[in-house]
Amino acid sequence: MTSWPLAIDLFLDMMIAERDAAILTVSAYGRDLAHYAEHCGAAAPGQVTRAQVSAYMEGLEAEGKSAKTAARYLTSIRQFHKFCVDEGMAADDPSRLVASPKLPRSLPKYLSEDEVARLLEGARQQTGADGKRLLCLVEMFYATGMRVSELVSLPIAPLRSLPEALIVTGKGRKERMVPMGEPARDALRDYLAVRDAHLRVIKGKAEPSAFLFPSKSKEGHWTRQQAGRALKDLAVGAGIDPKRVSPHVLRHAFASHLLANGADLRVVQTLLGHADISTTEIYTHVLAARREALVKQHHPLSK
Repeated sequence: MTSWPLAIDLFLDMMIAERDAAILTVSAYGRDLAHYAEHCGAAAPGQVTRAQVSAYMEGLEAEGKSAKTAARYLTSIRQFHKFCVDEGMAADDPSRLVASPKLPRSLPKYLSEDEVARLLEGARQQTGADGKRLLCLVEMFYATGMRVSELVSLPIAPLRSLPEALIVTGKGRKERMVPMGEPARDALRDYLAVRDAHLRVIKGKAEPSAFLFPSKSKEGHWTRQQAGRALKDLAVGAGIDPKRVSPHVLRHAFASHLLANGADLRVVQTLLGHADISTTEIYTHVLAARREALVKQHHPLSK
């Protein structure tokens, strides 16, 4: 029987080699599975029963873990056991019939069109190379709906020609095309003129970078955290609660504003890179909730 440490290491190697999983994702899987292995005790991965998996999930609830956290653990467990079956380390998947925790469906945070306009105006008021970089970041977030990891890691080469559309590599290495409007292209043009100010300087010489947003980080480009902090600082200056502003909130704004102005749901799904349209449908609920709030606020019979 294959031991837990070996089986987990083989699984994580597969995640890196075959699925091109991010380091943070692999680390999270590793932590989840180490916790699960401790629960399984003497039973090898190929000997775990459905009852043990169910008991583990019940234990998570007893520990006070949220339904969202428990669901994440179960996802890790299912992926792992499926891998064990595929690799011949187990005859059956004991997690296959274990029910997932019921998750409350929460609506994503969003910004109004006026609030996004205030963020953009605030970015335009920033000066120097940092200001042009910030405006480019916000314009491109709002114009494309990209995930923060996709935007900060964009290569510079295809952007020098100021294209009207971008090829974005998303989750699972899947590519999609997203259009980029004139305001975003203008901001990109202005930023490219000063981009070299952000290159690393070694022994008095600027070091070339393959990224649109170069930085001194180990990744070589602006990190998700750096982009997020820049947006929160911008929100404070625009008079918006910084807790309500993040890269993902701008992605939500992109989608909900498109739908509010008549865009087709399938088109928005494609632009966001959602594999399942049910993920995109959450934005229709956002619009419904917004309409309901407007009626309660303004209709005379609601007062």
